[in-house]
Amino acid sequence: MRDVTAKSIKLNRDLEKMLEQALERDLLVRIGWGKQGDEKPKKGEIGVITHLPADSRVLLLGDLGECAGAMNDGGTFTLQGGCTSMLGAFQRGGRITIERDAGDRSGHRMTGGEIVVQGSAGDETGAGMRGGLMIVRGHAGKASGAAMEGGTVIILGSTGSEPGRSMVGGRVIVAGSCPPPGDGAAMRSIEAAELDELAGHLEPLGLQLDSDALVIVPSEAGSPIGEAPENSVTEGFEGITLVPSAHDRLSDQSSLDTLTLILPAGQDENGLLAPLPWIIEAERMTSATGKYGVAQPGIVTSEPRSNDLMLINEENLLDAASLIQNCSGMVLDLTNLPSLNDAEIEALLVSLYSRMSDDSLVFIKDSVSRVEHLFRLVIDLDLDGAVVDVAAAGGSRAAAALPRIGLVARAMNLPNQGRTILLEMDEAPSAEDLLIARGAGCTALVAPAPNDDVEASLAWIDGTLRGWMRELGISDLADLNRRNLRALDHDTAAISGLRLVGYDRPLPMWLGN
Repeated sequence: MRDVTAKSIKLNRDLEKMLEQALERDLLVRIGWGKQGDEKPKKGEIGVITHLPADSRVLLLGDLGECAGAMNDGGTFTLQGGCTSMLGAFQRGGRITIERDAGDRSGHRMTGGEIVVQGSAGDETGAGMRGGLMIVRGHAGKASGAAMEGGTVIILGSTGSEPGRSMVGGRVIVAGSCPPPGDGAAMRSIEAAELDELAGHLEPLGLQLDSDALVIVPSEAGSPIGEAPENSVTEGFEGITLVPSAHDRLSDQSSLDTLTLILPAGQDENGLLAPLPWIIEAERMTSATGKYGVAQPGIVTSEPRSNDLMLINEENLLDAASLIQNCSGMVLDLTNLPSLNDAEIEALLVSLYSRMSDDSLVFIKDSVSRVEHLFRLVIDLDLDGAVVDVAAAGGSRAAAALPRIGLVARAMNLPNQGRTILLEMDEAPSAEDLLIARGAGCTALVAPAPNDDVEASLAWIDGTLRGWMRELGISDLADLNRRNLRALDHDTAAISGLRLVGYDRPLPMWLGN
């Protein structure tokens, strides 16, 4: 674990304990000073002072990294210093004050509350903002208010190029020099009513707006609206079949091991045990009953059980801190979050992982079309594994995903590092699908159940899976490999690299087997 990560996790966990007592006694939590009042400023911590609850108050001395004060839920945070990107990102309420400069995308996707930057702010200040108020006393970089949907950004200094680019709501008020607005935005003079309205926020800070300030709002023509391509799987594993190994068919009374153990990278205990190699994707699994439904883990977005993984996306990011404390781990869904750089991804993970036990599983998820970047993040951020979504923009074929995932995983040595690869499909799996995924080198399949009767689905899968294992001559799922997979047609063989059924060798265009 990197030093900055360890420092950040410790700070968040210490703060959790301090906040419990402070809220009871209505006290301010001071961080960055010793017991004798001597200064011990923080430096570079990421993903800290996040998810502050209502009525909490925190004062910190130092300079912080990415996502400082993010996901604020009503607390008051004052930073006597500066910070890098995504200050107060996804804030729902409360107040943040930064006494020096802030980095790019301050207030990113915030929906409420107030952020005050006493210095200057970076590029895309207030990007994607949906509500609330942001005040920048100094200057701001380019594309201030980009893609805004609501709320108000006040920049008392100058702003960079293309302010308001692609905005569809809200307003950006610039008191200093302001270049022409970006596409989808228009510029007008500030109105007297707006001066009166905003004076209530500025005067307590000793600030004011003059009548020559400019206001950037969405243009009447609006920004060109494009529809993102739909991610889908056009074909599953229909073109792949299973063939026996060199062993004989097993007898009906043979002992079979269908268990799948998902371990933290580099550890041999405290893992997640799945009776079948299927992690059920659902909003929640709490309604599952019976021996199968209770034991089988899920990837859920709410009400996680102790054997579930919590899927973190933009919709539940702010509430996740209070939900993930007792589950087996989390999956950060990059397909459902704004574009983030590596440091910002790590900061979000730190802010959440701080609320979990040290042996909790931490995964990230992205599309197969970005599998190289996904696996690199797993290694660079020292995560336990990845969920690879087979769906891709414009449609994808699951058989074509297998060699790409396998080649990248081998090139980055993921299997030998104990990293887990989970393969996500968009439809309920068959027993054959689960075996194909295991044979291709994936630990388990992530997919929804076919209907609300999870117990019946799991019972059917269990019986069929065991029947196939006996036919294949395999008593343990760990014995499955690519030699048990065959393509049913030349097209599937060409895109998957599998041997064509009936042939002893792979087709010549395949790189290896």
